[in-house]
Amino acid sequence: MPKIKALLKNQRWQKKYEGAGHRKRLRDRFLQSGFDGFLDYEIVELLLTLGGSIKDCKQRAKQAIKKFDGLRNTLDALPEELQQIKGIGPSSIFGLKLFQAISERYAREKIPKKIPLTSPKAVADYLKQKLGREKKENFVILSLDSRNNLVKISNVSTGSLNVNIVHPREVFKEAIDAHAASVIIAHNHPSGDLEPSEDDLQITKRLVEAGKIMGIEVADHIIITKNGSLSLKEKKLI
Repeated sequence: MPKIKALLKNQRWQKKYEGAGHRKRLRDRFLQSGFDGFLDYEIVELLLTLGGSIKDCKQRAKQAIKKFDGLRNTLDALPEELQQIKGIGPSSIFGLKLFQAISERYAREKIPKKIPLTSPKAVADYLKQKLGREKKENFVILSLDSRNNLVKISNVSTGSLNVNIVHPREVFKEAIDAHAASVIIAHNHPSGDLEPSEDDLQITKRLVEAGKIMGIEVADHIIITKNGSLSLKEKKLI
């Protein structure tokens, strides 16, 4: 009887770890050639294994890619969204969120202290790193020196924008503290819609007028989404 129990226990143990060899092969592939040749779901699968789960992660990874329509959206998904997939729990998402956090930290570390922002595209490229993945609207002010180098970026508000929340006093206080020659204001649209709202236009007009009084030019207002950007100056809305 003890032998039978030991055999059954061993079989359960083997079944429990039947995916161990597959995981090792995934990790060996990554160590040899990075993500070259990896399918999107295999990248997610590898990251899920970092959470310490001993269960098969392949099907969960495939479901995540399908649900969020690709790798990028899967990596951008919130923890509560990821956990809507059966079998993905708080510990499972560790690898996915770690990867995202490291990517963002690495991108920030590569950015020089003074960034030349000489065109709407340069501003948009910079801001996509900071605002492109945000799930709430963030209104920021970029303070520039006389050569259009970024000297400071300040978050003025988080949440749905309206003319009562974004006050010129708060915006230009940041610019004055940074000894800015000019500013660029910017905010993101988590919905993905680049069209400026009526509040966006009113806020812009109000800040431009305040800037004239303060002697600090509002050079542009940039709207950012995950996949694009819009310059109100280029659209002749400033």
